[in-house]
Amino acid sequence: MQIAGKKVLVTGADGFIGSHLAEMLVAHGAKVRAMCLYNSFNDWGWLDGASCLDQIEIVTGDIRDAHFVKTAVKDCDVVFHLAALIAIPYSYVAPDSYVETNITGTLNVLQAVRELGVARLVHTSTSEVYGTARHVPIDEAHPLQPQSPYSATKISADAIAHSFFNSFALPVTIARPFNTYGPRQSARAVIPTIITQIATGSRSIRLGSLHPTRDFNYVEDTCRGFIGLAECDAAVGQTVNIGSNTEISIGHLATLIVELMGSPVSVETEEVRMRPDASEVERLVCDNSRIRDLTGYQPQIDIREGLSRTIAWFGQAENRRRYKAGIYNL
Repeated sequence: MQIAGKKVLVTGADGFIGSHLAEMLVAHGAKVRAMCLYNSFNDWGWLDGASCLDQIEIVTGDIRDAHFVKTAVKDCDVVFHLAALIAIPYSYVAPDSYVETNITGTLNVLQAVRELGVARLVHTSTSEVYGTARHVPIDEAHPLQPQSPYSATKISADAIAHSFFNSFALPVTIARPFNTYGPRQSARAVIPTIITQIATGSRSIRLGSLHPTRDFNYVEDTCRGFIGLAECDAAVGQTVNIGSNTEISIGHLATLIVELMGSPVSVETEEVRMRPDASEVERLVCDNSRIRDLTGYQPQIDIREGLSRTIAWFGQAENRRRYKAGIYNL
């Protein structure tokens, strides 16, 4: 399947990855419908600043509303399902909302795709479902370990998605990206946390654990992975990692960002930013051989280049105005 010319729905298009994906799909020639969370301000999240907004059809509602979801899916050839609650610390505070959004919301999408005969669904998972690595690099056969309420709901959503493939031959692919970063990412994530604290003049940046490692991927590479999987018939029914096969500790990441920004600062560990001991995922590094074999995927933006682009975006005052660097964001 080629995405060009297809009618495509992106759920969660007002968010970080979703907004970049919607823009990339427009560039690939798709006819994009963007599902954004309803609010009374007519705020379409990060799509509000999209240069191609006049080429995107916006629908607003709630992924938890089955009737609304079916209406949004109607007439679409492809659905990219990204709508989710993703902040791990907030999942400790409000797990019910994660069940409703991540599990029930996914079920609503699956039912709509099935009933309306959509040709392809790409469901978004997360590397957090693996928990702390038992072997590295982490391939798709790695055991799933629910080390937070967030990861538990994503494991459940993935299982329901795969069950619809097994039960109804639903044409679904489960895309499992490792840690994505770039312009527009939430301040709750570690890279924007570091950059915004430095950019607003802090001489001491506050972080959680510094020793865990992550496989960081620039948002454009993640979006290329999504589109490649949607276009790959052989990916139907499969779970597929999207990552770089590299890892860096949070401490070394902070050192690299400090170097790139040229602002000497100290790094402090703050207790409120720490996960519970058994919930911390100590090591994540992707085995991306499956997506390479299926689509020829290769990351194009290395960590230094990706961080430089992200720093440049956050360096613009009008972008930073949407962030509250002095407040710890769950």
